[in-house]
Amino acid sequence: MQYHALSIAKHGGRVFLIGYQESEVHPDIVSNPLIKIVPLAPAPSFLRLSNKLLFPILAPLKVFWQLWSLYRALGYRSEPARWTLVQNPPSIPTLSVASLICFLRHTDLVIDWHNFGYSILAMKLGDTHPLVKVSEIYEKVFAKAATHHITVTNAMARVLKADYGVSAQALHDRPASIFQPIAPEDRAKFLTRLPETAPYASDLSPSSKPPWKLVVSATSWTADEDFSLLLDALCLYSAECTSKTHLPKILAIITGKGPQKEHYLSKIKTLKQEKKLLNVVITTAWLTHEDYALLLASADLGISLHTSSSGVDLPMKVVDMFGAGLPVVGWGKFEAWPELVKQGVNGLGFQSADELAVQLTTFFGSDTRLRETLKEGALKESEYRWDDEWDGVGGKLFKLT
Repeated sequence: MQYHALSIAKHGGRVFLIGYQESEVHPDIVSNPLIKIVPLAPAPSFLRLSNKLLFPILAPLKVFWQLWSLYRALGYRSEPARWTLVQNPPSIPTLSVASLICFLRHTDLVIDWHNFGYSILAMKLGDTHPLVKVSEIYEKVFAKAATHHITVTNAMARVLKADYGVSAQALHDRPASIFQPIAPEDRAKFLTRLPETAPYASDLSPSSKPPWKLVVSATSWTADEDFSLLLDALCLYSAECTSKTHLPKILAIITGKGPQKEHYLSKIKTLKQEKKLLNVVITTAWLTHEDYALLLASADLGISLHTSSSGVDLPMKVVDMFGAGLPVVGWGKFEAWPELVKQGVNGLGFQSADELAVQLTTFFGSDTRLRETLKEGALKESEYRWDDEWDGVGGKLFKLT
């Protein structure tokens, strides 16, 4: 949504950006006089407990809290607008509140579909849970309240047409200008400066014999990203390194924060004690937007663990990796994956830890052809930018281009 706001402001439109300030706001938004941030107060901590047994009780209370704060933000803390752009998910209560305010203010509602809210809820409660069924119906009903729909994939637009009865246009996510390939000398300076890579900067240098390889994975540490897949693959790779001495050691940096982080940090500690990661160093990081972009550009390989609850969404992290010219391997067992990653051209898809381990061994092996091919493909992909994609779809929709 921050990229949408910047694109609208770039063409002279005024924007009221409503949302939770739980992560860093893009500096260009903070300094832009055409964009006003309307922050939402987070729900009390007791309403944010991730307890499956208490969920049926806490979830409605949390929804009421969100409903009231969002109603105030849309109805009283922001001015009437020609358009209201809502990202989905979250769908409850966002779609209902936005629909009501748009009706009262004679505003056109535009839904930016990144996924389906009910499919994410199903990962927590199960497909047959009554709340999941209610959520699905709710989403389909309020979808019809919007005048326009945009999606992140063609596959999602197809589902909206077939199952929701609404037409949508795909606006594929593209990287912002901050994500760029990096020059070798700038890479060396960055790796020396960043605390997570500084102790290994000399090992990561191309002049090291043999040089270590830097792998990056961004995760939200949630159920829709099975981090154990990566851990199992890194253990298998480490074992291969012992018998195949030409394979380089790996520094794996995992960025992000989320509910399952401590669980997996404990698991990593155990694997180290069991000497299953002798040739792999795993560290975590929470970086600024600028340092995250530089980290991607400095890495040798990006890894996506996004499994897609609906099968038709795509991980933004892969888009950012391509923006930095970084080849990607990722979980590819869902319909929309080929819309972004071309197998053997700019990346690879895997469906198990064993397959990922083989890909790591091949990619970092003595035969450099795969590595060179995927790097070339990723650099080619980095030429496609957000502004070009947005102007052709969003700009025309909002009558700004």
